[in-house]
Amino acid sequence: MINPWETAYSGNLFVKIRNPILIEALALSASLLIRVWNLTLRYRYEPLFPGLEPRWNAKDIGPNRYVYAFWHENILVPAYRMRNLDIAVLISRHADGQLIARAVEWLGFQTVRGSSTRGGVLAIKGMVAQARKFHLAITPDGPKGPRRKCQQGVAAIASFTGRSVVPFAVGYSKAKRLKSWDQFALPLPFSKVVFVIGEPIPVPPNLNEEDLEVYAGRIQAGIDNAQAKADESAGLKPIPSQMLTAASKAS
Repeated sequence: MINPWETAYSGNLFVKIRNPILIEALALSASLLIRVWNLTLRYRYEPLFPGLEPRWNAKDIGPNRYVYAFWHENILVPAYRMRNLDIAVLISRHADGQLIARAVEWLGFQTVRGSSTRGGVLAIKGMVAQARKFHLAITPDGPKGPRRKCQQGVAAIASFTGRSVVPFAVGYSKAKRLKSWDQFALPLPFSKVVFVIGEPIPVPPNLNEEDLEVYAGRIQAGIDNAQAKADESAGLKPIPSQMLTAASKAS
């Protein structure tokens, strides 16, 4: 039996899947698998800053919408927990993007295609348009890494939309890690999953390249802090910063 998540990270094998019927079938299978898998997990929510969980804000308008930023490796759990909550997500234009886009659409998300490496300008325009109606969710180290390295795109989108960035993280008591650039996390059934949401980071308009890098650094620090808290609460030791630096250079 094909595991859609293993397929999405199996390198050259995946790019051969071009048939739209097969993509649709795999996307539906993946969305169902995500639902069933997540039902086996034990959740705990530990906000560092209260009142920002998107379930509470899904029907808000105006300034109460946010740009949620988290690491690419943690996609599986938010794909379930944040479903059907008026959230638009940025999906890569790479070969795996169509499958992932259809899977998250089956789960009730809006999608915008693009990334920092492909379709960047169109992606920003698309996210700006969606911000009028939806929360936004971005993995700022995607689509190809380096792992846990925040790129400028999330700061640019926040600047253009006027939405604050809310860093959040997911920690697992037990998880299998795929051999992908992001070490994609598959929490084991019946394991504990901890959500940590950090303090919102306002990003001003009209930023230049240097300013964007500064705010990307602040967002990076916010996600790193939330991730350390989530890992600690789940019973894992946080990854030392020197190990992440070495992994980023190797990517």
